[in-house]
Amino acid sequence: MRLPILPLLQDLVPPNPLVWLGLAGAAVLVLVFFITFVVRQYKRCPSNKILVLYGKVGANRAAQCIHGGGKFVIPLLQDFAYLSLEPTVIDIPLQGALSLNNIRVNVPATFTVGIATEPVLMNAAAERLLFLPERKIQEQAQDIILGQLRLVIATLTIEEINKDREKFMNLINTNVTEEINKIGLTLINVNIRDITDESGYIEAIGKRAAAEAINRARVEVAQQVRDGATGEAIADREKAISVASEVAQAATGEKEAEQRQRVAVAAYEASAIKGEVEAKRDREIAMAQREAETMAARKEAEQQQRIQVAQAESTAIQGENTSQAQIAESNARLAEVKAESKQRALVAGAQADETILKAERSRELARLGKERLAPEEVEKTRVEIEAEAAAERSRREARGAADAMLAKYKAEADGLRQVLEAKADGYRKLVEACAEHPEIAPTLLLIEELPELVREQVKAIQNLRIDKITVWESGRGGAGNGATADFLSSLIGSLPAMHELAKQAGIELPQVLGKIKTEPPESQTEG
Repeated sequence: MRLPILPLLQDLVPPNPLVWLGLAGAAVLVLVFFITFVVRQYKRCPSNKILVLYGKVGANRAAQCIHGGGKFVIPLLQDFAYLSLEPTVIDIPLQGALSLNNIRVNVPATFTVGIATEPVLMNAAAERLLFLPERKIQEQAQDIILGQLRLVIATLTIEEINKDREKFMNLINTNVTEEINKIGLTLINVNIRDITDESGYIEAIGKRAAAEAINRARVEVAQQVRDGATGEAIADREKAISVASEVAQAATGEKEAEQRQRVAVAAYEASAIKGEVEAKRDREIAMAQREAETMAARKEAEQQQRIQVAQAESTAIQGENTSQAQIAESNARLAEVKAESKQRALVAGAQADETILKAERSRELARLGKERLAPEEVEKTRVEIEAEAAAERSRREARGAADAMLAKYKAEADGLRQVLEAKADGYRKLVEACAEHPEIAPTLLLIEELPELVREQVKAIQNLRIDKITVWESGRGGAGNGATADFLSSLIGSLPAMHELAKQAGIELPQVLGKIKTEPPESQTEG
């Protein structure tokens, strides 16, 4: 079954061509609008920025970050913004940070940070830094960097900060990077401008290191000078030895030439003697024939022989003297060369010893300053601290002893005051009791002090043995007695009264004072 499509199309299509043109224009406009809309909604990301899509970007996601490329932004459901990747320079004027050895240091630095391009860090930056002005971002980063920088300095000593810069920078990079990554930033560069301290400790360390370097350089220079002088002396010595060897060889050659000369002269003499013997033999054979001619010829031969011998000896002696003069001159030159070489060697050795001694003196002074002066300064500081502590302890002990003594004296004074008040109260009551007979009060008071008086009197004579004492006195004239007799008389005379007073008070006196003998009745005595 075929559908009647063609008639339907003919019914829908308008027969007028203008309608066709209008429909075509409308379609073109719709297509252009659609293309323009798509182009405008497709956002491309520059290389120095991060494209952040927010809105409906996916489940459990607050934003979608894109670095490079592009992304179509769905109208009404999504929107977009850019985060700049340009570096930000943050000045950190850190002052008075406390180090591990409790020394405050100043570490002014410059940190260069920027937004990271890793996916996780880009999302963190989009969540925490999007739409924030650059000044706010710098303030947040500055606060984080200051805290971490102080934390790093607190874990290091001044020596570690000053010497091991690599460790210091690694700790800063690690700690600071870890913290600023939480807000989507990354650390690009760290520039520590200078490290100083309020007490000048770092400057002192630098001066000490410079002094040590200077001392090492001086020692090395002295060693090089010593090596140069030693090499020069060795070269001079080898030169002198070589010259002396050549001179000796020349002298040896001269001696050999002289020896050959003497041998030749001796050979000539032997030949002359041989000729002389032969001539003498010939002359003896022909003596008879020509005796006069032979005698004349012999005399002439002897004269010639003597002349030749004298000439040969003169030549030999002259050559020997010349050779000896040359040898002496060569020996003198050799001695001069040796003396000059020895002098230069001694001068070089002395200069090298002087340089070595100066270097050793500098090294010894540096070692003395390091080993003795520094410990003595530390010991001086320790002694001052201990002295101050001892003085403070002595002051506190003295203050405590004074307080204790004051309290003791106050207590004794209070006790004595109470005793005196009690005695005064007793005396007042005694006087009131003896109001009718006032003469009894002194007697009662004397009775109260009588045991103490008796005790003191007994102490005065308790060690005396009366039977062993002999007193010699001249007396005072007349019928009077001496001082000792008067003392004993007064003592014996006072005993009855003392016994009577003690008896009334109910007190028993010691036996050393004797007892009052009760005399029997006369009747009993007579019987």
